[in-house]
Amino acid sequence: MDVASKTAEDAPARDVPVHGAPARDVPAHGGSRQVRDGIIDVYAQLTKVRLNALVLATAAVGFACAVPARGDWARFGWTMLGTALCAASASMLNQLMERHRDALMERTRTRPLPRGRVGSLQVFVSGTVSAFGGFAVLAVHANPLAAALGLANILLYVLVYTPLKPRTTLNTVVGAVCGAVPPMLGWAAASNSLGPGAWALGALLFIWQLPHFMSLAWLYREDYARGGFAMLPVVDARGDATGQTVLLTSLLLVPVSLMITLTGTAGWWYAGTAVFLGVAASILGAAFWRRRDRPGARRVFLASIIYLPLLLTVMVIDRGPVDPRVAVRAGATVAEDPDRGAVGDSGGTDGRATGGSAGGARGGTR
Repeated sequence: MDVASKTAEDAPARDVPVHGAPARDVPAHGGSRQVRDGIIDVYAQLTKVRLNALVLATAAVGFACAVPARGDWARFGWTMLGTALCAASASMLNQLMERHRDALMERTRTRPLPRGRVGSLQVFVSGTVSAFGGFAVLAVHANPLAAALGLANILLYVLVYTPLKPRTTLNTVVGAVCGAVPPMLGWAAASNSLGPGAWALGALLFIWQLPHFMSLAWLYREDYARGGFAMLPVVDARGDATGQTVLLTSLLLVPVSLMITLTGTAGWWYAGTAVFLGVAASILGAAFWRRRDRPGARRVFLASIIYLPLLLTVMVIDRGPVDPRVAVRAGATVAEDPDRGAVGDSGGTDGRATGGSAGGARGGTR
Protein backbone atom coordinates (compact mmCIF):
# COMPACT_ATOMS: atom_id res chain seq x y z
CA MET A 1 0.00 0.00 0.00
CA ASP A 2 1.32 3.41 -0.93
CA VAL A 3 1.78 5.65 2.08
CA ALA A 4 1.62 9.42 1.68
CA SER A 5 4.32 11.51 3.30
CA LYS A 6 3.83 13.07 6.72
CA THR A 7 3.96 16.50 5.13
CA ALA A 8 1.04 15.63 2.87
CA GLU A 9 -0.94 14.35 5.85
CA ASP A 10 -0.36 17.52 7.86
CA ALA A 11 -1.03 19.92 5.00
CA PRO A 12 -4.48 21.52 5.04
CA ALA A 13 -6.78 20.47 2.23
CA ARG A 14 -6.88 23.26 -0.36
CA ASP A 15 -10.25 22.26 -1.73
CA VAL A 16 -12.10 22.47 1.59
CA PRO A 17 -14.96 24.95 1.24
CA VAL A 18 -14.41 28.06 3.36
CA HIS A 19 -17.57 29.40 4.97
CA GLY A 20 -18.04 33.09 4.42
CA ALA A 21 -16.07 33.25 1.16
CA PRO A 22 -16.47 36.46 -0.83
CA ALA A 23 -19.43 36.60 -3.17
CA ARG A 24 -17.18 36.81 -6.22
CA ASP A 25 -15.90 33.30 -5.49
CA VAL A 26 -19.41 31.84 -5.73
CA PRO A 27 -21.12 31.41 -9.10
CA ALA A 28 -24.08 33.74 -9.48
CA HIS A 29 -26.63 30.98 -10.05
CA GLY A 30 -24.91 27.92 -8.59
CA GLY A 31 -23.99 28.96 -5.06
CA SER A 32 -27.03 27.53 -3.30
CA ARG A 33 -26.77 24.32 -5.28
CA GLN A 34 -23.10 23.91 -4.34
CA VAL A 35 -23.90 24.43 -0.67
CA ARG A 36 -26.79 21.99 -0.85
CA ASP A 37 -24.71 19.37 -2.66
CA GLY A 38 -21.90 19.89 -0.15
CA ILE A 39 -24.19 19.29 2.82
CA ILE A 40 -25.65 16.18 1.21
CA ASP A 41 -22.17 14.82 0.53
CA VAL A 42 -21.03 15.55 4.09
CA TYR A 43 -23.96 13.76 5.68
CA ALA A 44 -23.76 10.88 3.20
CA GLN A 45 -20.23 10.27 4.46
CA LEU A 46 -21.06 10.86 8.11
CA THR A 47 -23.96 8.41 8.02
CA LYS A 48 -22.07 5.85 5.86
CA VAL A 49 -24.96 5.53 3.42
CA ARG A 50 -23.58 2.59 1.45
CA LEU A 51 -22.62 0.58 4.53
CA ASN A 52 -25.92 1.25 6.27
CA ALA A 53 -27.82 0.16 3.18
CA LEU A 54 -26.76 -3.35 4.21
CA VAL A 55 -28.07 -2.70 7.72
CA LEU A 56 -31.46 -1.79 6.27
CA ALA A 57 -31.41 -4.84 3.99
CA THR A 58 -30.82 -7.23 6.89
CA ALA A 59 -33.53 -5.53 8.96
CA ALA A 60 -35.93 -5.87 6.01
CA VAL A 61 -35.13 -9.59 5.74
CA GLY A 62 -35.84 -10.05 9.45
CA PHE A 63 -39.18 -8.27 9.05
CA ALA A 64 -40.15 -10.35 6.00
CA CYS A 65 -39.17 -13.68 7.55
CA ALA A 66 -41.04 -12.99 10.79
CA VAL A 67 -44.41 -12.75 9.00
CA PRO A 68 -44.06 -14.70 5.71
CA ALA A 69 -47.79 -15.00 5.01
CA ARG A 70 -48.75 -11.34 5.39
CA GLY A 71 -47.17 -7.94 5.59
CA ASP A 72 -47.92 -4.58 7.16
CA TRP A 73 -46.34 -2.17 4.68
CA ALA A 74 -46.90 0.90 6.84
CA ARG A 75 -45.12 -0.70 9.79
CA PHE A 76 -42.40 -1.93 7.45
CA GLY A 77 -41.80 1.61 6.20
CA TRP A 78 -41.63 3.05 9.69
CA THR A 79 -39.28 0.24 10.74
CA MET A 80 -36.92 1.06 7.89
CA LEU A 81 -36.98 4.75 8.81
CA GLY A 82 -36.34 4.09 12.50
CA THR A 83 -33.55 1.64 11.72
CA ALA A 84 -31.95 4.10 9.29
CA LEU A 85 -31.98 6.85 11.91
CA CYS A 86 -30.43 4.55 14.52
CA ALA A 87 -27.73 3.39 12.09
CA ALA A 88 -27.00 6.98 11.05
CA SER A 89 -26.67 8.02 14.68
CA ALA A 90 -24.19 5.24 15.45
CA SER A 91 -22.09 6.14 12.40
CA MET A 92 -21.99 9.87 13.18
CA LEU A 93 -21.13 9.45 16.86
CA ASN A 94 -18.52 6.81 15.99
CA GLN A 95 -16.79 9.16 13.55
CA LEU A 96 -16.96 11.96 16.10
CA MET A 97 -15.11 9.84 18.66
CA GLU A 98 -12.56 8.60 16.12
CA ARG A 99 -11.95 11.84 14.23
CA HIS A 100 -8.32 12.15 15.37
CA ARG A 101 -7.48 8.55 14.48
CA ASP A 102 -9.32 8.86 11.18
CA ALA A 103 -7.02 11.76 10.29
CA LEU A 104 -4.04 9.38 10.51
CA MET A 105 -5.40 6.75 8.12
CA GLU A 106 -5.27 6.95 4.35
CA ARG A 107 -8.70 5.45 3.83
CA THR A 108 -10.45 7.75 6.33
CA ARG A 109 -8.46 11.01 6.35
CA THR A 110 -10.82 12.54 3.76
CA ARG A 111 -13.91 12.10 5.92
CA PRO A 112 -15.75 15.32 6.78
CA LEU A 113 -14.52 15.66 10.39
CA PRO A 114 -10.78 15.17 9.75
CA ARG A 115 -10.96 17.61 6.84
CA GLY A 116 -12.87 20.19 8.80
CA ARG A 117 -15.89 20.20 6.53
CA VAL A 118 -18.20 20.00 9.53
CA GLY A 119 -17.88 20.88 13.19
CA SER A 120 -17.81 18.43 16.09
CA LEU A 121 -20.76 20.07 17.85
CA GLN A 122 -22.88 19.82 14.71
CA VAL A 123 -22.11 16.12 14.37
CA PHE A 124 -22.83 15.49 18.05
CA VAL A 125 -26.20 17.25 17.85
CA SER A 126 -27.08 15.49 14.58
CA GLY A 127 -26.13 12.08 15.96
CA THR A 128 -28.05 12.61 19.20
CA VAL A 129 -31.17 13.88 17.45
CA SER A 130 -30.99 10.96 15.02
CA ALA A 131 -30.76 8.50 17.93
CA PHE A 132 -33.81 9.92 19.69
CA GLY A 133 -35.67 10.11 16.40
CA GLY A 134 -34.96 6.49 15.54
CA PHE A 135 -35.97 5.33 19.01
CA ALA A 136 -39.19 7.35 18.90
CA VAL A 137 -40.18 6.15 15.43
CA LEU A 138 -39.67 2.51 16.39
CA ALA A 139 -41.41 2.89 19.76
CA VAL A 140 -44.49 4.62 18.32
CA HIS A 141 -44.89 2.90 14.95
CA ALA A 142 -43.41 -0.57 15.64
CA ASN A 143 -43.15 -1.63 19.29
CA PRO A 144 -41.03 -1.03 22.41
CA LEU A 145 -38.96 -4.18 21.82
CA ALA A 146 -37.76 -2.96 18.43
CA ALA A 147 -37.08 0.50 19.86
CA ALA A 148 -35.06 -0.99 22.72
CA LEU A 149 -32.96 -3.03 20.28
CA GLY A 150 -32.28 0.06 18.17
CA LEU A 151 -31.21 2.18 21.15
CA ALA A 152 -29.17 -0.65 22.69
CA ASN A 153 -27.30 -1.13 19.44
CA ILE A 154 -26.37 2.56 19.28
CA LEU A 155 -25.06 2.46 22.85
CA LEU A 156 -23.15 -0.77 22.25
CA TYR A 157 -21.57 0.58 19.07
CA VAL A 158 -20.62 3.98 20.45
CA LEU A 159 -19.87 3.31 24.12
CA VAL A 160 -18.37 -0.20 23.94
CA TYR A 161 -17.19 -1.10 20.42
CA THR A 162 -15.63 2.27 19.55
CA PRO A 163 -13.56 2.62 22.78
CA LEU A 164 -12.39 -1.00 22.50
CA LYS A 165 -10.99 -0.62 18.97
CA PRO A 166 -7.61 0.82 20.06
CA ARG A 167 -7.41 -1.42 23.15
CA THR A 168 -8.11 -5.06 22.27
CA THR A 169 -8.58 -7.32 19.27
CA LEU A 170 -11.83 -8.48 20.87
CA ASN A 171 -13.40 -5.29 19.56
CA THR A 172 -14.25 -7.20 16.38
CA VAL A 173 -16.45 -9.60 18.34
CA VAL A 174 -18.38 -6.70 19.87
CA GLY A 175 -18.69 -5.09 16.45
CA ALA A 176 -20.08 -8.34 15.08
CA VAL A 177 -22.75 -8.29 17.78
CA CYS A 178 -23.76 -4.82 16.62
CA GLY A 179 -24.09 -6.12 13.06
CA ALA A 180 -26.20 -9.05 14.22
CA VAL A 181 -28.88 -6.85 15.81
CA PRO A 182 -30.58 -5.29 12.72
CA PRO A 183 -32.25 -8.49 11.42
CA MET A 184 -33.43 -9.20 14.95
CA LEU A 185 -34.77 -5.66 15.16
CA GLY A 186 -36.71 -6.18 11.94
CA TRP A 187 -38.10 -9.45 13.27
CA ALA A 188 -39.11 -7.81 16.55
CA ALA A 189 -40.79 -4.91 14.74
CA ALA A 190 -42.92 -7.33 12.71
CA SER A 191 -43.86 -9.81 15.42
CA ASN A 192 -43.17 -8.07 18.76
CA SER A 193 -41.10 -11.07 19.79
CA LEU A 194 -37.71 -12.71 19.28
CA GLY A 195 -38.37 -16.28 18.25
CA PRO A 196 -35.78 -18.93 17.32
CA GLY A 197 -35.68 -17.63 13.76
CA ALA A 198 -34.64 -14.17 14.95
CA TRP A 199 -31.76 -15.61 16.95
CA ALA A 200 -30.72 -17.80 14.00
CA LEU A 201 -30.64 -14.73 11.76
CA GLY A 202 -28.59 -12.85 14.33
CA ALA A 203 -26.15 -15.76 14.62
CA LEU A 204 -25.74 -15.89 10.84
CA LEU A 205 -24.94 -12.17 10.62
CA PHE A 206 -22.57 -12.46 13.58
CA ILE A 207 -20.53 -15.26 12.02
CA TRP A 208 -20.56 -13.75 8.51
CA GLN A 209 -18.97 -10.52 9.74
CA LEU A 210 -15.84 -12.23 11.09
CA PRO A 211 -14.27 -13.52 7.84
CA HIS A 212 -15.67 -10.45 6.07
CA PHE A 213 -13.94 -8.00 8.39
CA MET A 214 -10.77 -10.03 9.02
CA SER A 215 -10.05 -10.16 5.29
CA LEU A 216 -10.68 -6.40 5.00
CA ALA A 217 -8.48 -5.66 8.03
CA TRP A 218 -5.69 -7.78 6.50
CA LEU A 219 -5.81 -5.68 3.35
CA TYR A 220 -5.62 -2.45 5.39
CA ARG A 221 -3.54 -3.64 8.33
CA GLU A 222 -0.85 -0.98 7.81
CA ASP A 223 -3.50 1.70 7.78
CA TYR A 224 -5.16 0.35 10.94
CA ALA A 225 -1.74 0.29 12.62
CA ARG A 226 -1.19 3.91 11.60
CA GLY A 227 -4.48 4.84 13.24
CA GLY A 228 -3.61 2.94 16.41
CA PHE A 229 -6.36 0.34 16.15
CA ALA A 230 -5.81 -3.05 17.78
CA MET A 231 -7.17 -5.24 15.00
CA LEU A 232 -6.08 -8.87 14.91
CA PRO A 233 -4.23 -8.55 11.58
CA VAL A 234 -2.28 -5.61 13.06
CA VAL A 235 -0.91 -7.51 16.05
CA ASP A 236 -0.71 -10.85 14.20
CA ALA A 237 2.32 -10.12 12.02
CA ARG A 238 2.61 -13.59 10.44
CA GLY A 239 -1.13 -13.92 9.99
CA ASP A 240 -1.44 -17.34 11.64
CA ALA A 241 -4.28 -16.35 13.95
CA THR A 242 -5.95 -14.25 11.25
CA GLY A 243 -5.88 -17.12 8.76
CA GLN A 244 -7.24 -19.57 11.30
CA THR A 245 -10.03 -17.18 12.25
CA VAL A 246 -11.02 -16.67 8.61
CA LEU A 247 -11.04 -20.42 7.94
CA LEU A 248 -12.91 -21.47 11.09
CA THR A 249 -15.58 -18.79 10.82
CA SER A 250 -16.03 -19.56 7.11
CA LEU A 251 -16.58 -23.22 8.01
CA LEU A 252 -19.06 -22.18 10.70
CA LEU A 253 -21.20 -20.47 8.07
CA VAL A 254 -22.54 -23.85 6.91
CA PRO A 255 -24.07 -25.14 10.17
CA VAL A 256 -25.12 -21.68 11.37
CA SER A 257 -26.87 -20.86 8.10
CA LEU A 258 -28.74 -24.17 8.24
CA MET A 259 -30.23 -23.09 11.56
CA ILE A 260 -32.47 -20.85 9.46
CA THR A 261 -34.12 -23.93 7.95
CA LEU A 262 -34.16 -25.87 11.23
CA THR A 263 -36.03 -23.03 12.95
CA GLY A 264 -38.65 -22.95 10.18
CA THR A 265 -37.55 -19.59 8.79
CA ALA A 266 -36.75 -20.81 5.26
CA GLY A 267 -37.07 -23.95 3.18
CA TRP A 268 -35.00 -26.53 1.31
CA TRP A 269 -34.03 -24.29 -1.60
CA TYR A 270 -32.50 -21.91 0.87
CA ALA A 271 -30.74 -24.79 2.67
CA GLY A 272 -29.14 -26.00 -0.55
CA THR A 273 -27.99 -22.50 -1.42
CA ALA A 274 -26.59 -22.02 2.09
CA VAL A 275 -24.53 -25.21 1.87
CA PHE A 276 -23.19 -24.35 -1.59
CA LEU A 277 -22.21 -20.80 -0.63
CA GLY A 278 -20.77 -21.88 2.71
CA VAL A 279 -18.57 -24.54 1.11
CA ALA A 280 -17.36 -22.03 -1.49
CA ALA A 281 -16.53 -19.52 1.26
CA SER A 282 -14.71 -22.23 3.22
CA ILE A 283 -12.56 -23.14 0.18
CA LEU A 284 -11.51 -19.52 -0.19
CA GLY A 285 -10.92 -19.27 3.56
CA ALA A 286 -8.67 -22.33 3.44
CA ALA A 287 -6.70 -20.85 0.55
CA PHE A 288 -6.12 -17.64 2.52
CA TRP A 289 -5.14 -19.63 5.62
CA ARG A 290 -2.47 -21.49 3.63
CA ARG A 291 -0.97 -18.43 1.89
CA ARG A 292 -2.02 -15.40 3.96
CA ASP A 293 -1.50 -13.02 1.06
CA ARG A 294 -3.34 -9.99 -0.27
CA PRO A 295 -4.95 -11.72 -3.28
CA GLY A 296 -6.34 -14.41 -1.00
CA ALA A 297 -7.71 -11.83 1.44
CA ARG A 298 -9.27 -9.89 -1.42
CA ARG A 299 -11.00 -13.03 -2.71
CA VAL A 300 -12.41 -13.79 0.75
CA PHE A 301 -13.66 -10.22 1.09
CA LEU A 302 -15.28 -10.13 -2.35
CA ALA A 303 -16.85 -13.55 -1.78
CA SER A 304 -18.35 -12.31 1.49
CA ILE A 305 -19.91 -9.38 -0.35
CA ILE A 306 -21.52 -11.81 -2.81
CA TYR A 307 -22.44 -14.39 -0.15
CA LEU A 308 -24.73 -12.34 2.07
CA PRO A 309 -27.00 -10.57 -0.46
CA LEU A 310 -27.43 -13.78 -2.45
CA LEU A 311 -28.22 -15.87 0.61
CA LEU A 312 -30.66 -13.30 2.01
CA THR A 313 -32.43 -13.04 -1.34
CA VAL A 314 -32.98 -16.78 -1.51
CA MET A 315 -34.06 -16.77 2.14
CA VAL A 316 -36.80 -14.22 1.46
CA ILE A 317 -37.98 -16.04 -1.68
CA ASP A 318 -38.06 -19.41 0.08
CA ARG A 319 -39.12 -18.13 3.49
CA GLY A 320 -41.44 -20.17 5.68
CA PRO A 321 -41.26 -23.43 7.61
CA VAL A 322 -40.30 -26.90 6.49
CA ASP A 323 -41.81 -29.29 9.03
CA PRO A 324 -39.88 -32.60 9.18
CA ARG A 325 -42.66 -34.07 11.36
CA VAL A 326 -44.88 -34.17 8.27
CA ALA A 327 -42.69 -36.82 6.67
CA VAL A 328 -42.56 -38.79 9.93
CA ARG A 329 -46.36 -38.78 10.27
CA ALA A 330 -46.82 -39.77 6.63
CA GLY A 331 -44.40 -42.67 7.00
CA ALA A 332 -46.15 -43.86 10.15
CA THR A 333 -49.50 -43.84 8.35
CA VAL A 334 -48.19 -45.99 5.52
CA ALA A 335 -46.58 -48.39 7.99
CA GLU A 336 -49.84 -48.84 9.88
CA ASP A 337 -51.88 -49.47 6.71
CA PRO A 338 -49.62 -50.93 4.00
CA ASP A 339 -52.61 -51.37 1.65
CA ARG A 340 -52.87 -47.58 1.34
CA GLY A 341 -50.64 -46.11 -1.27
CA ALA A 342 -48.82 -42.84 -1.39
CA VAL A 343 -51.66 -41.36 -3.46
CA GLY A 344 -54.15 -41.99 -0.65
CA ASP A 345 -51.81 -40.42 1.88
CA SER A 346 -51.28 -37.33 -0.23
CA GLY A 347 -54.98 -36.56 -0.09
CA GLY A 348 -55.01 -36.25 3.71
CA THR A 349 -53.91 -33.53 6.04
CA ASP A 350 -50.30 -34.66 5.97
CA GLY A 351 -50.26 -34.59 2.21
CA ARG A 352 -51.49 -31.02 2.16
CA ALA A 353 -48.87 -30.01 4.68
CA THR A 354 -46.16 -31.69 2.62
CA GLY A 355 -47.33 -29.96 -0.51
CA GLY A 356 -47.37 -26.67 1.32
CA SER A 357 -43.82 -27.02 2.54
CA ALA A 358 -42.50 -28.09 -0.85
CA GLY A 359 -44.49 -25.61 -2.89
CA GLY A 360 -43.79 -22.58 -0.74
CA ALA A 361 -47.21 -22.11 0.95
CA ARG A 362 -45.70 -21.22 4.28
CA GLY A 363 -48.38 -19.50 6.27
CA GLY A 364 -48.26 -21.68 9.36
CA THR A 365 -47.75 -20.25 12.80
CA ARG A 366 -44.33 -20.17 14.40
